[in-house]
Amino acid sequence: MRLQHLVYKLKQRQANSSNSNMRTMVKPCFLYLLASFLLLTVSTSLATASPNPSFYDSFLGCLTQNTKSSTQLSNILFAPTNPSFQTVLQNYIRNARFNTSSTPKPLLIITPLTESHVQAAVLCAKSANIHIKIRSGGHDYEGVSYTSPTPFIIMDMFNLRTITVDLKNEVALVQAGATLGELYYRIWENSKVHGFPAGVCLTLGVGGHISGGGYGNMLRKYGLSVDNVIDAQIVDVKGNLLNRETMGEDLFWAIRGGGGGSFGVIVSYTIKLVDLPQTVTVFRVEKTLEQNATDLVVQWQQVAPTTDERLFMRMLVQPVSSKVVKGTITVRTSVVALFLGGANELVSILAKQFPLLGLKKENCIELSWIDSVLWWKDDKNFKAGMKPETLLDRDVNSAGFLKRKSDYVEKAIPRDGLELIWKKMIELGKVGLVFNPYGGKMAETPSDATPFPHRKGNLFKIQYSINWDDPSAAAAQNFTSEAKMLYSYMTPYVSKNPRSAFLNYRDLDIGVNSFGNTSFQEGQVYGIKYFNHNFERLVKVKTAVDPDNFFRNEQSIPVSPPNFRNYKIKTV
Repeated sequence: MRLQHLVYKLKQRQANSSNSNMRTMVKPCFLYLLASFLLLTVSTSLATASPNPSFYDSFLGCLTQNTKSSTQLSNILFAPTNPSFQTVLQNYIRNARFNTSSTPKPLLIITPLTESHVQAAVLCAKSANIHIKIRSGGHDYEGVSYTSPTPFIIMDMFNLRTITVDLKNEVALVQAGATLGELYYRIWENSKVHGFPAGVCLTLGVGGHISGGGYGNMLRKYGLSVDNVIDAQIVDVKGNLLNRETMGEDLFWAIRGGGGGSFGVIVSYTIKLVDLPQTVTVFRVEKTLEQNATDLVVQWQQVAPTTDERLFMRMLVQPVSSKVVKGTITVRTSVVALFLGGANELVSILAKQFPLLGLKKENCIELSWIDSVLWWKDDKNFKAGMKPETLLDRDVNSAGFLKRKSDYVEKAIPRDGLELIWKKMIELGKVGLVFNPYGGKMAETPSDATPFPHRKGNLFKIQYSINWDDPSAAAAQNFTSEAKMLYSYMTPYVSKNPRSAFLNYRDLDIGVNSFGNTSFQEGQVYGIKYFNHNFERLVKVKTAVDPDNFFRNEQSIPVSPPNFRNYKIKTV
């Protein structure tokens, strides 16, 4: 049946290809080679991606035809038989759950060096009807940029990492494969009083981070990364390289929070730099249940989303071994903060607004902004005098086993609710929570300004976080189930109709698309949770720019059904 299905799908794809609006049509010999490849591999596990020289040669030939680059293209195209294939594949896998012998592997990996390589790769993948996955940093929590249940290739953007800082105009052009660490470093090289509001995880790839929204510890003052994007370059399904003017405002809107992988290949973003003081302040204060942590969280919910917009106070909540009652588990809360100003002012503000924190000046560290970036990377091992050059470390091949989920809180969780949550966390044993406060700029920005809708009315976002070391399938089942159980338990305390989620905390539990006859309905399930009322506009943009749904992943924006106008968008 699998063989018959593949042959049927191939014939379907050939028919669709003949009617497509491609600039470069696939040659009959290439279709023959592709058919041969599929038939030869039906009995071979996709996890091993049995090599087929004819497929590689045909794809390489197509690239050569469609690019004027002087690059030796065989140096950027990797087949499974290439000794470097495994290294290139694994370097940017950030979740070890998707780096096992049974994980489906790509048929090829292409690592473009120029925009023309990206354009050619899109044309050739489209001609061959091969699914293409796009990877910039590999941090997508469910591995959707480097795994697929169907035959696929990976376009890995890590070579496209040029960053150009224009201080005169206070902007920077950053290519999709650059990391946040590299971006911060290049800004610091040019200015000690400029920065950019983005994530605290420094190995995030710019392409995925910004296209999904992009948030960090300056969001209350400057909003999301996407709120500070003024231009972009994207390669569309026809292989065209477009900027804001040529793509139009609808597509430009969509790729600032709607996920670039649904619409094309993001090549670069032009970002607006923000002004920063010469001195910022950071601190970490920890309290356990025995130290009145519950009262602290009650007060944190009142203060963190409403305080001075220069202040971001993240709260980590984790089950830990008690130091008071040996042999028991307690809950520890950690307030980790960045203030865009000096320690004296910060201590004064929190003495009035957040007295239960008990912040003292000796708890604070005054730093330059670039040093605060290093502190947030690993505050417990931070040392004065650390070199900003460490921001350039990509830390490749450093995957751990993990699961993440997300929620939004619109009404403060009452004290008795918190006590029940702590009890459940202690019972489960390992999963932790991260509370990220909103307010400030986030509450001032309209919910439809970008596809990211979670603005006014949200007190904070929750990340469910669990990591483990055991590589066994049983461990993965156990720990992912733990995250799901706490997520289920939290239902009464989080947003409803829809129960919202954050796209960059990718979570396949909330819905997956199989791209069959019910693709729109399947996409609606997760789409409403990620994008709320913005989902309908994203579907319209998707249908206009990629009507055949070539750019897709397990949770991409679907194209609209014929009777889309008659659909009533449902909340879930």
